[in-house]
Amino acid sequence: MSQELVLVTGGTGFIAQHCILALLREGFRVRTTVRSLAREAEVRENLKTGGAQPGALLSFAVADLGADAGWAEAATGCAYVIHGASPTPSGTYATDDDWINPAVEGNLRVLRAARDAGARRVVLTSAFGAVGVGHKPMNRPFDENDWSDLTGDVAPYQKSKTLSERAAWDFIAKEGRGLELAAVNPTAVLGPALGADYSHSIRIIKTMMDGQPGLPRINSGFVDVRDVADLHLRAMRDPAAAGERFLAIAGQSMWFTEVAEVLHARMGAAASKVATRSLPNWLVRLGAKKDRRMKDIVPMLGVNMNATSAKARRLLGWDPRPAEEAIVATAESLVKLKLLES
Repeated sequence: MSQELVLVTGGTGFIAQHCILALLREGFRVRTTVRSLAREAEVRENLKTGGAQPGALLSFAVADLGADAGWAEAATGCAYVIHGASPTPSGTYATDDDWINPAVEGNLRVLRAARDAGARRVVLTSAFGAVGVGHKPMNRPFDENDWSDLTGDVAPYQKSKTLSERAAWDFIAKEGRGLELAAVNPTAVLGPALGADYSHSIRIIKTMMDGQPGLPRINSGFVDVRDVADLHLRAMRDPAAAGERFLAIAGQSMWFTEVAEVLHARMGAAASKVATRSLPNWLVRLGAKKDRRMKDIVPMLGVNMNATSAKARRLLGWDPRPAEEAIVATAESLVKLKLLES
């Protein structure tokens, strides 16, 4: 069992907390960053839901991606860094720069701190949004050689993920001084929620189970958060992962109507409100004129978002559970934690 110290940024995040759980199971000590120590108790309670009560094996450091303060101290003594923190702009109508600048600068702050502290490797939690958006229709699955085409119709969040990951690779090439980097690019991340603060992707399942009246014609890859955490640890430790990106998807992508079918088949009465009919594209476009959330999904209507995780399987021996299991685990956790509308 290792007693090495790993820094996990953004300890209040869904993926970050599952990475902390996986690291603790493997015997690592963990330090995690939060913007305020007032959230330490919440993080520890969520980890308890996930089966861990780490006590002194887990410590907290205050650091904000928008400022230099605290990062040098947070990285001190860490063998590895898992960088999952992602800035979220305040305000409903944030500009592209409100998304992009904090993401780029945040990545560079963490990489500088890791390099200066002598860490061996940083694993960056990037996103499928840096791989598979803005393209013309593809006749093959997306892979790690693909980068999102920012000349296409790309939402600000996806632009920020693309430009911040590119900035990270540029930093390593020019200023890394031996620091290694690996990136994990997950599709929609499902799996067991640990508390009321969960990922954007889990809202897909929650809104379905809460009775969303119809389903937009959207296709997405899915992956369980526990397998995403496992991939982060493999990317952290395996020599073959240095300098590589890894797409995280379980099997084939799915249409939302297929996800609804899984919920009906596996969740019984808990899925009684789940709609199975597709909303026509024209209706979604009409709604997008008034609802920003609907506007953001218009570019994805009818687009096949299939991708392949063959590289992670081949190089790192990664073997994720089926997407159906991730969907069911998500739904079961929402029921168990009473996070659904009654």
